[in-house]
Amino acid sequence: MPTIDHRGPEFRKLALDVFAKLKPVFGAEHVIVYPSSGTGAWEAAIVNCLEPGDRVLMFETGHFATLWQTMAKRLGIEVDFVPGDWRRGVDPALVEQKLREDTDHAIKAVMVVHNETSTGVTSRIPLVRKAIDAAGHPALLLVDTISSLASVPYEHDEWGVDVTVSGSQKGLMLPPGLGFNAISNKALKIAEQGGMRRSYWDWHEMLAANAKGFTHYTPATNLLYGLREALDMLQEEGMDNVFKRHARHGEATRRAVRAWGLEILCEVPEEYSPVLTAAIMPEGHDADELRAIILDRFDMSLGAGLTKLAGKVFRIGHLGSFNDLSLMGTLAGVEMGLGIAGIPHNKGGVDAAMRYLEETAG
Repeated sequence: MPTIDHRGPEFRKLALDVFAKLKPVFGAEHVIVYPSSGTGAWEAAIVNCLEPGDRVLMFETGHFATLWQTMAKRLGIEVDFVPGDWRRGVDPALVEQKLREDTDHAIKAVMVVHNETSTGVTSRIPLVRKAIDAAGHPALLLVDTISSLASVPYEHDEWGVDVTVSGSQKGLMLPPGLGFNAISNKALKIAEQGGMRRSYWDWHEMLAANAKGFTHYTPATNLLYGLREALDMLQEEGMDNVFKRHARHGEATRRAVRAWGLEILCEVPEEYSPVLTAAIMPEGHDADELRAIILDRFDMSLGAGLTKLAGKVFRIGHLGSFNDLSLMGTLAGVEMGLGIAGIPHNKGGVDAAMRYLEETAG
């Protein structure tokens, strides 16, 4: 599509259409689109409703929770970072305990990654919200949905989330380049009264321009064309069907991994990710060597283990514009790669996944 005048009537029509279609995907009334990566959307969430010296509660659920914590600290936020083993999501009971102990309400926000792309673990956000409410604590709830939005059920307003962060490159099926904030009225009010000094990330200037069908500064117009198409695709399939498809492909993948005799990194079945599965390599074998063989032989790229999981796991993605045949090709590539690499495993992972897909087709 051509790049159009972003101050003209054609852009206004495009933008208003996109803004309207985005809201039900988030389940939110206020959604802002930035020309940025998800990392930019992280920063926007922090600088609009937190100030240097504020305390926040975060949980080490994986690589991306750790990166968000690093950003918060660089921006002057005091972080109570609860350590974890990268095999479980956020423990709601621990959220409640930490907040009950905070009798002075010094903690201003609980910051959680919904779906950890590095581990294949999905935290249960409604239970986190219930824990905050049970503690009677006023802390904001900030949630990263960069790899879960439009793939895993999510309801910003209904679940009582204050700021939702997301990006364009996962469930929305686009290249990187768009960052999103969905914002509660409570968070908007706090941003009006405080937050950090900011310009590019300011919510209020963007919302004021968006209401008229424009943006406060130059938008990523061509990505907005793609976003409109992606939102139409999701609407045509129906969000419930989108979520069922992701859940079904996740289960088929896990059946393949178990049939191979490999261990799934996520330890809690209720936290299995519908968007990707991380498999642990047998002792003495390097996941990156396996990935290199599969890339070389089949031109298929598996996700790497990140930081403390480097060389220990490989990650199989099953999200976005993906169907049964795509999944079967992916799993066949993994099974052949395991054999070529001489990795101890059982045959039949592809068959196990195929049987499940056949049984649940329709």
